[in-house]
Amino acid sequence: MTPSTTPTLGFVGFGNIGGPMCRNMALKHTGDVLVFDRNPAAYAVLDGTQARQAASLQALAAEADIVFMSLPGGPQVEAVCLGEGGLASGARRPQIIVDLSTTTVATARSMAARLAPLGVAFADAPVARTVEAARRGELAIMVGADEALFARIEPLLRFIGSDVTRCGGVGCGQVVKLINNALVFENTLAVAEMMVLGERAGVEPALLLDAVAKGSGDSFVLRNHARRAMLPREFPAGGFPPEYALKDIGYVLELAQQSGVAAHATELARRYYSAAVAHGLGGRYFPNVIELVDRNLGIAAAQGQGA
Repeated sequence: MTPSTTPTLGFVGFGNIGGPMCRNMALKHTGDVLVFDRNPAAYAVLDGTQARQAASLQALAAEADIVFMSLPGGPQVEAVCLGEGGLASGARRPQIIVDLSTTTVATARSMAARLAPLGVAFADAPVARTVEAARRGELAIMVGADEALFARIEPLLRFIGSDVTRCGGVGCGQVVKLINNALVFENTLAVAEMMVLGERAGVEPALLLDAVAKGSGDSFVLRNHARRAMLPREFPAGGFPPEYALKDIGYVLELAQQSGVAAHATELARRYYSAAVAHGLGGRYFPNVIELVDRNLGIAAAQGQGA
């Protein structure tokens, strides 16, 4: 394949975000799209597309030129790329692997270093925004890649994202994504506390959100998570739960330690979300941390967990 020809794409992993991303690629790409997920039920999201199911990761790698992955975390990324039967284990390997997952920065840089001798280029391209944005193809994508590799994958990333930013070399996409997520988790806590405070002080929560949205306290969290989940107190299972927040927060704190930064606000967020899980709020959409605040558990409960 030369850069001017239409590549065959591969896609691995159809979770809450991965499924809509894969569907958009399958609908918008003019060439072949091969897909693989270990959960047979996951393929339903691709009904009505021309995507072809691969029998295995090796079978996908045998045909795909560029493979995109959306996986739970670093261990899964390593296994899919370099594990037994993985993308790089067969006689033919993809030319490029693009990781849309959120992992540690060290994982991204390690994957690039280990795949390069096998003739496989690697880019980290974690995504941000909501499931609805994923369905619309309007995600924000933070890319870690050199300029030449970015030029090759950017048009394909435009199938799933309305804002695609090259953040620097490999690993820099994860740096920006982890910072983005930490800010979301911390802002969610702040909004939760102020919503509870405002209501107890006599201001209706919906009115509070409307008023603050017109002032300098406005934020993405206030306009989205607060309005859609915290205001109606609807926290569905199968969304982004506190356990996932804790995973990303752990990645941020690892990076902060490596970088010599005392990330106290992020430490506070970890204690809150740990308390949320300890008090039965696990497994449901993470803005449910407002329930922890409303029950006056909060940081006292989190400190009780020894975090």
